[in-house]
Amino acid sequence: MGTEAEPRWLDADERETWLALLSLLIRLPAALDRQLQRDAAISHFEYQVLAGLSMSPERTLRMSDLAAFADASLPRLSQVVARLERRGWIRRTPDPDDGRYTLAILTEEGWAKVVATAPGHVEEVRRLVFDPMTKAQQRQLGTIGRRIMAAVDPGGTCPTR
Repeated sequence: MGTEAEPRWLDADERETWLALLSLLIRLPAALDRQLQRDAAISHFEYQVLAGLSMSPERTLRMSDLAAFADASLPRLSQVVARLERRGWIRRTPDPDDGRYTLAILTEEGWAKVVATAPGHVEEVRRLVFDPMTKAQQRQLGTIGRRIMAAVDPGGTCPTR
């Protein structure tokens, strides 16, 4: 039997930092979801899908690219897109450049939903994330987030990096 290295346990400061981050990772998405459900009757994930399309050229993305943007599996994304299609906010069509792919397209009604929803959402993001910090802390948070994402996603496949 080989000797196993002792785990690199967290010290008290690291543990406190980890627990604060863990709480943030759980509570911030829930708070954003509550605001969107209350004010726009959509989930945070649905908004993320609509917003991803709204920022894309011609408000169109391949489903696989939209799944990467939303950090979702294709089956999960397909279920959500089907729900958004029923509401008239997205339509799907085969990719004319390569029929193996499906395009998701934000409709005019979907664009109107994003335009109506974005002000309340950005205000909540500002209130919860940016207002409690100084500009220097905001820059540090961006740097920290990018460094952690580089460790999580070393191949750089995350579209937000």
